[in-house]
Amino acid sequence: MDRFDRIYRLHSLLSNHRYPVALKKIQENLECSRATADRVIETLRDYLDAPLEYDRKANGYFYNQSSSCKRYELPGLWFNAEELHGLLICQQILQNITPGILSQQIASLEQRIAEMLSRENSPQPVLADKIYFPSIGRRLSDDGQFKRIATGLFSGRTLQIHYRSRGDNVITKRTIFPQKLVYYRENWYLVAYCHYRNQLRLFAVDRIFAVQVQDNVIKVIPQKQLDEFIHASYGIFSGKAEQIAILEFSKERAKWVAEEHWHPEQQGKWLEDGRYQLSLPFSDSRELIMDILKHGSDVEVIAPGFLRQAVKDKIMAMKRIYD
Repeated sequence: MDRFDRIYRLHSLLSNHRYPVALKKIQENLECSRATADRVIETLRDYLDAPLEYDRKANGYFYNQSSSCKRYELPGLWFNAEELHGLLICQQILQNITPGILSQQIASLEQRIAEMLSRENSPQPVLADKIYFPSIGRRLSDDGQFKRIATGLFSGRTLQIHYRSRGDNVITKRTIFPQKLVYYRENWYLVAYCHYRNQLRLFAVDRIFAVQVQDNVIKVIPQKQLDEFIHASYGIFSGKAEQIAILEFSKERAKWVAEEHWHPEQQGKWLEDGRYQLSLPFSDSRELIMDILKHGSDVEVIAPGFLRQAVKDKIMAMKRIYD
């Protein structure tokens, strides 16, 4: 445990005790000698201006909060070493899932965390060498419009956007009320109320361009309605789920699928022969079919019939290619 951790731990110990804390207990909590405990006490009292006093009668140290109108807290933004390492990991995750997006702000955060670690003689791990984030299918590579979208979302402002649909490549001008950013399968999506459609819609951020943040305040959609829109159906497709897919996985694949999360309302059960049955709601079957096909011959669609037929048609079309 380094000096920084001991200061942090002593502050927490004194803040959580109503009565004076004996020096022996402080040594045990800080895992140090008496001399080291004395130095930590001196640092907290003399350099960090803590209202730390010694009660001779009780033979212990305490915070004298009566001299101040508010509870004493460590000055500035303080973290222990483990929390700083956690921040570094979060920073590394953010940097890898959104390369190019908010890069300047992320680099600034990384530098500040590194400075806090170096001041306390805590070794800074080179996380880029210790964590690997493989990326497949990522589309957004810069923050050209992302910052404006985030500004509108976090400030509660309306956005005017030009949106290029992926299917027919048609460009439409929209006025939208941003509600939530969603990161799904390596890509960003924006849930927003679309004035053009008069309903909640899901926009792929990489298809949005020419964003303008308006002065007027957004229409806020109730959280329950947002959750129903986002989570009701399967995958990224929104809308009320009207079908239940029943899939059965082979014994070899069952031990993996049984631990996987496909949908918040999924239901699974083990079959007597060791196979695993998974049931989940869906509305649009396109993404579900892709996820079924990736399991190859280790999965069978039991119901509904049209989904079973759709998967069979895909398999036959694939077979014709290789024939």
